Amino acid sequence: MRKHYLDNIRCFADVIVVLYHVFYMYNAEGILGGVGPITNLDIQYYDLFQYIVYPWLMMLLFIVSGISARLYFGSTDSEKHTNKEFIKTRTTRLLVPSTIGLFAFQFIQGFVNASISGVFVSEQEIPAVGKAIICILSGTGVLWYIQLLWVLCLVLVLVRKIEKNRFWNLIEEKYSVTEEGPSKACTALTLVIITALGALVWAFSHILNTPIIVVYRFGLYGIAFFLGYFVFSHDGIIKILKKYFWIFALASIGLGTWFCIKYFGQNYADKPINRSPLFISYGYLSCLTIIGLFSKFFDFENSFTRWMNKRGFGLYVFHYLGISAFALFVAKPGLVSPGLAYPLTLIAGLISGYGLYEIISRIPFWRWAVLGIKKPRQKKTEENEPDVQG
Repeated sequence: MRKHYLDNIRCFADVIVVLYHVFYMYNAEGILGGVGPITNLDIQYYDLFQYIVYPWLMMLLFIVSGISARLYFGSTDSEKHTNKEFIKTRTTRLLVPSTIGLFAFQFIQGFVNASISGVFVSEQEIPAVGKAIICILSGTGVLWYIQLLWVLCLVLVLVRKIEKNRFWNLIEEKYSVTEEGPSKACTALTLVIITALGALVWAFSHILNTPIIVVYRFGLYGIAFFLGYFVFSHDGIIKILKKYFWIFALASIGLGTWFCIKYFGQNYADKPINRSPLFISYGYLSCLTIIGLFSKFFDFENSFTRWMNKRGFGLYVFHYLGISAFALFVAKPGLVSPGLAYPLTLIAGLISGYGLYEIISRIPFWRWAVLGIKKPRQKKTEENEPDVQG
């Protein structure tokens, strides 16, 4: 059966991404990329929202993507898809929108991004070709996630050929779900081991970080992806997280409070903060909390979650255009008050996210180039086929 709690985590994360970008767009903490503050406040305390969600938001999505990749291949006894099929589907769903999609549509986002950063405001006129190249490259925006995910999927196929499921099978034998469930001693040890894996996440956060463009963190998001694939894809481990998520919740609330108090007003998105033990431990334990919480209370499907899940990728891909365009052309010039700018920016992001998905998903070439959809979606079966983001 399909893991509905994973779909619901994606929907939840997509909405949080939209909210995050609204606050990020007008942040007063020196985080580059937005239009900057539009209020006269000495301190924008509501910017705390960024500090609360940033350490765990993308880490969570990569863990879920790793779990989904494991589910795509099915059980070890009867794999539902081959490595070749996996690469083919991931290339269509991830690489095509983040490369060809830049030329087909996302150059519009690139123009808005370049305008916000002031690239076109120069004493020396930029040739038309140069402007076009800038718009195309700047159009990547939020698509960095699926670009990095596609690379990790290629690495996963190589790992699978070398590892041949031995490590995954070893964990599955230990944590296969039975009516009795794991013993208390095994559960306690598992909780300790899962928590200790945070040290591994912290270690990997220091490697394979690209300079300047700080979001391409191959080490951090790579280990999150592979932990999802090898560790958190086991029902037995999820069962333990489901039962004891409150322990991780208490720890993450405490660490999150400490993180916000210690670093508020500083650049949380760059080193040394985004590689600090506090950043990583808070983010990692928050991921465990959310996975356990959703597996316990949100492992269901209804008409609303189906609607959200179908359009979740579209919301992720297109929401930033509405947010950034509204900020550039309406909020920054002061055409609306700051009190209205925030909710209207959120509405603009939701409208562009869902609206553009409904339009572009119906246009033959563009639905493939921009969304990785080869043909109109048909009703999904109950196999563990992951969403586009997986």
